[in-house]
Amino acid sequence: TVQVTESGGGSVQAGGSLKLSCRAAGETNSRCEMAWYRQRPGTEREWIASIDGNDRITYANSVTGRFTMSRNNVQIWLYLQMDNLQTDDTAVYYCAVKKWSIPLYRCTADYEWGQGTQVTVFS
Repeated sequence: TVQVTESGGGSVQAGGSLKLSCRAAGETNSRCEMAWYRQRPGTEREWIASIDGNDRITYANSVTGRFTMSRNNVQIWLYLQMDNLQTDDTAVYYCAVKKWSIPLYRCTADYEWGQGTQVTVFS
């Protein structure tokens, strides 16, 4: 199993910054893809950034240039630095991690999810 735990959410004024953290413990490693998603009120969960097994990071257009994802590969911490936050960024943010399968010797296709952390941006 993989335990995924996010932290760092909160309330911030528009234009401000927050940094989210995510600890992934258990059957995963830096060879597995990991991602950040968010769910804004009344909408579907949406992908915002991911990092693959070669440490290549991609971003959704809506956050490019404002959000920065990083990963500590020693103990598998994920981070999401969010700058110039706007009211539209208000959402529950989720960390998602793919599990390493020991029998298959590869990462699984499905994500394991954290419980989410609330980010509220006020004007």
